[in-house]
Amino acid sequence: MITIKKIIGVLAPIIGGIVVGLIISGYINYQDLVKPPLAPSKIIFPIAWTILYILMGISYYLFSKDNDTDDFNKIYYLQLFVNLLWPIIFFVFNMYFTAFFWLVLLMILVIIMIKELARGKKLAAYLQIPYLLWLFYAAYLNFFIAILN
Repeated sequence: MITIKKIIGVLAPIIGGIVVGLIISGYINYQDLVKPPLAPSKIIFPIAWTILYILMGISYYLFSKDNDTDDFNKIYYLQLFVNLLWPIIFFVFNMYFTAFFWLVLLMILVIIMIKELARGKKLAAYLQIPYLLWLFYAAYLNFFIAILN
C-alpha cells in the first residue's frame, strides 16, 4: 500500500536536491576553482545528481514495499540530510576541507544504508552502488580542490 510516508521517502531526494540547487545557485564558483585531473565539466553535476536522486527514490520505494521502514528511515533521512548540506558547506561557505570530511561521513552513512537495503531488498541496495561510487569520485575532487585552492 502506498502511504504518504512512502511518497515522501521517494520524493524527498529530488525535492531536496531542487531546493538545495536553488539555494546554492548564486554561489557556485566551480569554473573559478583550480581543479585536479579528471575533473568534469560543471554540466555533469546536475545530470549525475538527478540520476542519483531518482535511484535513491526508487531504492526507497523497492525497500518500503516489502519492509518496515521505521528503522531504515533514520539512516535514509540522516544520509539525505548530510548529502544536502554538503553543497552548502562547499559552495556557500567555501569550507573545502570541512566539506571533504562531511563527504567522508556521508560515505559511511551510505555504506550503512546500502547494508540495510541489502537485508530487505538486494536490488534496492544495488541501485545505490552508483551513488557510493560517485561519492568516492566527489571525495577525490573535493580533497584536491581543498588542497589546490
